[in-house]
Amino acid sequence: MKRKVGDDLTATYNNYIAGAWVTSHTGQVFPSTNPANTNEVLGYFQKSDGLDARSAIEAAADAFGEWSQKSAPTRGEFLFSLIHLLEKHKEELAETITREVGKTLREARGEVAKTITSMKQLTGEATRLTGQTVPSFDERVVGYTVREPIGVFAIIAPWNFPLGIGLWKIVPAILAGNTVVFKPASNTSLISVKLVELLIESGVPSGVVNLVTGPGAVIGDELANHPLVKGISFTGSSEVGLALGRAVGARGGKIQAEMGGKNPAIILADADIDLAIDSIVLSGFFDNGQRCTGTSRVLVVPEVAEEVKAKLIERAKGLKIGNGFDPDNHNGPVVDEHQLNLYLHYIQKGIEEGGVLECGGKRLVDGDLAQGYFVAPTVFTGITQEMTIANEEIFGPVIAVIDVDSFEHAMQVANQVEFGLSSTIFTNDLQKAFQFVKGIQSGVTHVNMPSTHFESQFPFGGKKISGLGPREQGESALDFYVETKTVYIRP
Repeated sequence: MKRKVGDDLTATYNNYIAGAWVTSHTGQVFPSTNPANTNEVLGYFQKSDGLDARSAIEAAADAFGEWSQKSAPTRGEFLFSLIHLLEKHKEELAETITREVGKTLREARGEVAKTITSMKQLTGEATRLTGQTVPSFDERVVGYTVREPIGVFAIIAPWNFPLGIGLWKIVPAILAGNTVVFKPASNTSLISVKLVELLIESGVPSGVVNLVTGPGAVIGDELANHPLVKGISFTGSSEVGLALGRAVGARGGKIQAEMGGKNPAIILADADIDLAIDSIVLSGFFDNGQRCTGTSRVLVVPEVAEEVKAKLIERAKGLKIGNGFDPDNHNGPVVDEHQLNLYLHYIQKGIEEGGVLECGGKRLVDGDLAQGYFVAPTVFTGITQEMTIANEEIFGPVIAVIDVDSFEHAMQVANQVEFGLSSTIFTNDLQKAFQFVKGIQSGVTHVNMPSTHFESQFPFGGKKISGLGPREQGESALDFYVETKTVYIRP
């Protein structure tokens, strides 16, 4: 799998196609670097093209026949080994995530733990791939349904939860009897290679899972348009997800897309303010706000507005930023230069449009921070609902505080954006809480909890431009990857 590049001791990692680690047709590689220290190259990866993607698709198609004919419980046996391997290597995996993504080791360990929990949740799905028995009008006819695999699926995973999201897409796809081509985010190629190595070691046969690294636009175009690819499961930006949906849909393929969020937290006058602030710091600032479910808008009524602002600003100023391996640090760097520039762009937009920058809003470059993409947790006040940072996803540690007149006004502002992924409200008024749950336009919602809270036994996904297709996880985990066949038998 590995080879050396010149005198550089850093390993080069290959694509995994049809059970073999192979180099790209292009002969080119690209580096993955540590965002906390950009001088540290973690590995070189294949800069693949459409021809490589085509080879992976064809390998997956060749493997589909035999794999799909195995009984579902037999297909699921690898999962028990996979869980054991995840447990065995959990610290190594967490350290790789911290080194490649930049998140703190605490957050990386949390991702690994959530991944293991999700895999445990999936262990029973292979024996729950059930259909229905439905009575016929004709007493001589037996009617029932079965759910069957479809073919090759493309899995396009993001960089912010590369282990968790990669596996909770791949595993349901192959449990259902399909085969996959896995395209990870380029800046998390190393943890993605390790993910595939674990699947191989757990007993997944050759060709069932194939890995291709490289530029998303080039590989994505092949995956979206190749007729053998029956569907794509994608997590990433709404712009890319909607474009993939159009391309795949135009040829009759399936799309499942979990996309962006602009998630509101409403704070009412009767709320536990300290609980609200703790939750917003956790969901909006930790992990640098690089979560699609992270809180980015705080909507607060006049009675508690000044208290909320003062406490939120104080907490933001008190967060310690540095290398994710230091247990005293609350945040590491953002993932790459693109995210750094995106953060700085929205800071400038907020200032230009009249927002009040209360704290943060800058790159941190003192001492060792100069070698990485470190940024300060940021609070804006004076934000109105027409401003850019009240409407567009930043994916950074930036919270916009918006003053609202009432609960009804808060609901109107919360629902005004194009996104509809997650949301939360802080109140002790049960009636208001249920009004919020009924009226909020988001696929996931919370009361007196962080907007990032999720559990793998529940379905996950968004409304509006935050989601396309069936939900992920929970009892919905396999829905996207199967088709229903209705059977009528007259003995």
